[in-house]
Order: sequence, then structure tokens, then C-alpha cells
Amino acid sequence: MEIVLITLGFIVLFLFVVWLPFFKNTKEEKDNEIINHTLRDDTNVQLYKEHKAEIEKDFSDGAIDEENYQYLLAELDNSLLQDIAAAEKKSDIPVESKQFSVFWPIGLSLFIVVFTVVVYMKQGTLEALMTTPTANQQTAQSTEQAEQQQQEQMLAYIKNLQQHLEEKPDDSEAWYNLGQTFVGAGEFDFAITAYEQVIRIEGEHADILGAIAQASYYRNNQQIDEQVQSLIDRAFALDINDPSTNILLGMHNFMGQNYAQAIEYWQRVIDANKQGVNIAALKEAVTEAERRLGMPSIEKSSSSAIEGPQLTVNVTLSDEIAAKLAQGEDKVVFVYAIPTDGQRMPLAALKVMASDLPKTVTLSNGNAMSAQSNLSSVSEVNIFAIVSKLGGAGIKPGDYKAEASHISVDSTETINLVIDSLVEEEK
Repeated sequence: MEIVLITLGFIVLFLFVVWLPFFKNTKEEKDNEIINHTLRDDTNVQLYKEHKAEIEKDFSDGAIDEENYQYLLAELDNSLLQDIAAAEKKSDIPVESKQFSVFWPIGLSLFIVVFTVVVYMKQGTLEALMTTPTANQQTAQSTEQAEQQQQEQMLAYIKNLQQHLEEKPDDSEAWYNLGQTFVGAGEFDFAITAYEQVIRIEGEHADILGAIAQASYYRNNQQIDEQVQSLIDRAFALDINDPSTNILLGMHNFMGQNYAQAIEYWQRVIDANKQGVNIAALKEAVTEAERRLGMPSIEKSSSSAIEGPQLTVNVTLSDEIAAKLAQGEDKVVFVYAIPTDGQRMPLAALKVMASDLPKTVTLSNGNAMSAQSNLSSVSEVNIFAIVSKLGGAGIKPGDYKAEASHISVDSTETINLVIDSLVEEEK
């Protein structure tokens, strides 16, 4: 309906623009005619008065007698009447002008209306526009239907499990599956109750305590409180390699940008290689954590060792900066090299966490931003270490920094960077 109203509004606007000059020109013609007619009448009257004054003057001076005087006045009156009649007759005669023909706006109006109707019919009727869903609406509807179908299947599965457990209340596997399903549905209280039934039947096991810790963690808005920590400690006391507990801690540290700690927990599960664990997914998670940490892959490290320059950089925090950072959350530290010619695009860059410092890192072609712009493309670089206040790349006010200028890419000595200065706003 909104499209139709907008279309009608444009039609009215176009018609107004088309007809305005016609009505304006017609009104001007009528006004000019009235003015001209008035001017002619005024001129005739003025001439009448002047001639009459001359005749009366001649009569008073004795230049003409009474008979001629009356005759001339009669002729003058008759002449005035004839001029007025002639003017009226002339005004009735159509005069050619530059006035717009009425067919011009009519033709344009018909074109606008017909064109609009044709376009409207081409795109579809109002009913089609109102009832035919767009691609986004169809996608939203299909997604909503899929979610509804999934929920219905989940509810049916839960109902079947509950009916089964009414008949066999000591089926620990069914209780465990029910707990997993409740976690997927976001019903963490019910999930914990189901897991506790497993413990009732089989006793405490690390994987069940880890599952309860996960459900409690999500119920607590992804925070590790005393209750969650107690469950984690009990699980690790039974099995330090428990997948549920280590995956939980890995995910928690990854979300907190503690990537090195996340890798440690996930790698512990990978090395244990227990059945029922998606090792491939955990390896992908470790790779992503290494990427965010700025650690080059094994293939890149091997390639860098063979060819291209390598710059060894030891990054530390000054005591003052370290004390300030210890009071807040962990910060991202960017270490990168840029050309000395003023360009800001890094030739090599990596990322660590402030909690990892002091740390020695290596800048090489293996962590270049592109194959064309790397350390091999220049002879000297400027090296920066930036503690990012907001977690983004670049140097911004509020960041802490250290830098070393005009470092040869062929240098084999360790470059020491001590982050000790605050980046202030330019004045």
C-alpha cells in the first residue's frame, strides 16, 4: 500500500508541474486584456475631454457661433461612442498569442498516467505486490519454519526420553542424553538435574562433573563462580585430561582473549585423543587461537627459516606500565615492522597478549601482510610494539608503545623493545 501511495503522490506532483504553466499563462492573458481594455477607454475619454475643452473655448471667444458649437459637441459625443464600440468589438475578436494550447498539458497528463499504469502492470498488480513475499521474507520464513521444526523434534525427543525413564529410572545413558538435550534447548536447570541422576546411578565421574560444570557455566551467563570452579576442581581431581572440563576452560579463555591458555587446555584434549571427542574441530580451534595470537603456522616457520630476513625482537613492559596493566583486563600487544619511507602498511606483524610479556618473537616473511610487501622488499624498517587500549591495530591515543628506528632487515642481533610511553592526542 505504501508503494501505491508514493506512486500516486508522484503522479499528482507531475500533473501539477505540467498544468501550472498553462493556467499561469491563461491568467496573464486575461489580465493583460483587461488592462489594455481599460487603457483604451481611459485614452478615449481623455481625448474627448480635451476636444470638448477646445470647442468650448472657441465658442466663448466668439470664434464659432451657437449653431456650430452645438454641431461640434454632437459630433464629438458621437465620435466617443464610436471609439468605445470599436474597442469592444476588437476585444471580441480572437487574437493570436503565444498562449499554450490546452492539448499540450492534456497530452502530457495522458502520457504520465498511461506510463504509470503500464509500469505498474509490468511489475504486478497491487494484490501481487501485497501478497508475494520478497526474497528476504521467504528466507526469514524458511528459517523460522526450520527452527520451529527443530524445536518440535527436540520436544518430541525429550518427551520420549522422559517416558522411557518413567519405565526405567536407572538408565544412566538415557539420563545423560536427556541432560545433553536440555543443554541444547537452553534449559540448564533441567540439564543439571538429569546429570545428577547419572551421578546417583554411577557415582562421580570426571566427564559428568565436567558436563554439570558446563551447564552451570552457561546458566551463570558464562562466568566461572565458586560453584563452577568447585565442579572443575572435582573433575580435574578425577581426570586432568577430562574433555568436557578442558573444552569448557579453553572456550572461556578464548572468549577472554587468553589464547595461549585456551590452546593449552584444548591441546590437552587433543593429546589424550579419547573416544567421542571431535579432535578435528579442536585442532581448528587451536589453529584459530594461534592465528589470533600471531603465531605463524608450521609451514610458514619452515619457509622463513630457509629464506628471507628474520628479526628477533624481545618485547617487555616497563615496571610502571606493567603495574597499570595488572589492574585491568589483559590487553592485546601488536608487534610489527613498517618501511622507513613513511608508509604505514606493516611488512610483518604478529599479536601477543600483555600477560605473555616479556616475550621474544620473530618477524619474518612468514608473517607478512602480503606476498608483495614483506621484509625482503626493503633494506631498513621501523619496529613498533603497541599495547592496544581498545584491541584494534594501529597507534591510537591511550595506547602504550615502544619503537626502534632504522633497523637493517639483515640484522641478526636481538632488538629489545621496552614498552614505556603513552600515546597522547596530537595538539
